Amino acid sequence: MKEMLIETIKNLFSKPVTVKYPQEPSPPPANYRGLIVYKEELCIFCTKCEMVCPPGAIRFTYGEDGSKKYHYNPYLCIYCGECVRACPKPGCLTQVEKTAPPDSSIPNWDELERRAEKSKKAFLKAKAIAKKSGS
Repeated sequence: MKEMLIETIKNLFSKPVTVKYPQEPSPPPANYRGLIVYKEELCIFCTKCEMVCPPGAIRFTYGEDGSKKYHYNPYLCIYCGECVRACPKPGCLTQVEKTAPPDSSIPNWDELERRAEKSKKAFLKAKAIAKKSGS
């Protein structure tokens, strides 16, 4: 008991050994791959990144006119870089040595996934109908 009390008092006056997060940012570990950055102006909307993403952190929603919108969840992403490798357009998807911001503007991801799946099915169905009527 006496040893514990002495150790406690010593620890009260010693310098902490932990990183002073959140006052000071933690240094990224060696070989850190980082956050995925998307540049919409370069995107050809091929959806290859969505198809190769292991955890499903990239989703596209389809508009009624066939337009596509890119969505990315940095908190679901495992930073494997498969989307960057699969992208046929250089510079559209890149990895930077940044971490995801603590405050996210990501909407409810489960709802977004349901909406993306529903819009994709509707788009493919309309495309099939248009193909049949054109033949």
